[in-house]
Amino acid sequence: MNSPFSDKDLQQIASMGLTPEEVSQQIENFRKGFPKSKLLDAATVDNGGIIRMSDDDIRRYSTAYKKLASGKKILKFVPASGAATRMFKDLYAFSSTYFGVAYNFEKEFPTVKEFLQHIRTFAFFEDLKACMERSSLDFGDYMDRGDFTTVINYLLKEQYLGYGSLPKALLKFHRYGEVSRTPLEEHIVEGASYARCSDGKVHLHFTVSPEHKPLFRKKIAEVKKYYESNLNIQLDITFSEQRHYTDIIAVDEYNNPVRDDDGKLVFRPGGHGALIENLNDCNADIIFIKNIDNVVPDWMKHTTIIYKQVLAGLLLELQAQTFEYIRLLGQKPDKKTLQKAALFAKDKLQIALPADFSKKSDREKAAILRDKLNRPIRVCGMVKNQGEPGGGPFFTENTQGIRSLQVVETAQINRKDPEQERILTSSTHFNPVDLVCGTKDYRGRRFNLRKYVDPATGFISKKTKGAVTLKSQELPGLWNGAMAEWITLFVEVPLATFNPVKTVNDLLRKEHLEG
Repeated sequence: MNSPFSDKDLQQIASMGLTPEEVSQQIENFRKGFPKSKLLDAATVDNGGIIRMSDDDIRRYSTAYKKLASGKKILKFVPASGAATRMFKDLYAFSSTYFGVAYNFEKEFPTVKEFLQHIRTFAFFEDLKACMERSSLDFGDYMDRGDFTTVINYLLKEQYLGYGSLPKALLKFHRYGEVSRTPLEEHIVEGASYARCSDGKVHLHFTVSPEHKPLFRKKIAEVKKYYESNLNIQLDITFSEQRHYTDIIAVDEYNNPVRDDDGKLVFRPGGHGALIENLNDCNADIIFIKNIDNVVPDWMKHTTIIYKQVLAGLLLELQAQTFEYIRLLGQKPDKKTLQKAALFAKDKLQIALPADFSKKSDREKAAILRDKLNRPIRVCGMVKNQGEPGGGPFFTENTQGIRSLQVVETAQINRKDPEQERILTSSTHFNPVDLVCGTKDYRGRRFNLRKYVDPATGFISKKTKGAVTLKSQELPGLWNGAMAEWITLFVEVPLATFNPVKTVNDLLRKEHLEG
């Protein structure tokens, strides 16, 4: 069979670390599509899908974490490759249409009005003002005469303050008197509170875009000694980039590969699910995962710190019990041990055993239990829904008929199916991306995380570029299908632990202002 790719295509594919067969499979995925997730029920506190901690539980697991984490390597893993462009979407739209004439802000751009009214409140205001002064422009004069476009351009454009093209991690979010902090710095401070190893080291890993890496390195060089001295820690900060071999070919609406003006195949990043490769390279006993923009000032950090310790304490306690059962199951266990291990798997870890498990021989039972228990484990914080329900924690059934707890995005759900829609709308919690992971086995060896991905959980989206419809494909999400075969537990965490900054005006919420 003739290859659909030219010699130049094959060279391009090879340079990315991909094979022609893998790219052909990507195109086939576009043609076939991905099956929708099959929801069995929303995971809730009432049905046992989500654990609600009592005050005693909080004290117990927080204490357990401090004890069980001793001597272990702890890592904070922060996806941080996103540029801040989307934070300023409304400002971009306004500056392209406003020409200094009378404007109905309330009707057209209420968010821009709010931004301009409170512009002096933002942690980056002094930098903006100074940037304008370097060009001999007076901020107050431009505001008084309604030349808001110039002010916004000085904030966003690359030749000025450049906030529109900087990574979100490096924008000034919070003000502390005369000093301001970026999300990167807030993650350092937060990490020092709950991810400090016994030797005083705080290991942080940021996934970054290649073009942003020099900016990250520069910022770390500026602040590292300050935070090490003030927090009495030793920082170990590493970076990685999304691998090119996780990129996915773009196709048109007829599933034909799209090419650029030079005739080269167009590839797009595979979404945050590609980061399972980066996570797979991390060597730590405990890994906290949290998004770059979900940070708060110091006065708000207490709840976040406590619940991080609680999630990790639960993980370490269950992991220790899991490891003990795995060892016992490898030593010709008696019926009582098999029974206890099966109850532990079902009741404590939400693991579904085969329907005919009770009919299996003792040897077969031991093998099944060892396979089910000897996997990566994650404990995921879940926040109560506020307003419209969205993707979050569900009991699902995969294509092999296996029931499990999964984080499911709304895009993965068949909303035309009344029963699936009913389950979706009955959801009580959503996923704030608040994970603690154990990625080593009972012998201390790292799992190959690629083995635990469900490749059927990707999804396809469409977008229009001019008159052309392009289709792009996302890999199974990092906390969705990329962790589908992990042992998974959900724990209710307070809304105070979830304060992401999606738009610049989110920084005006009380949770992001000085206490």
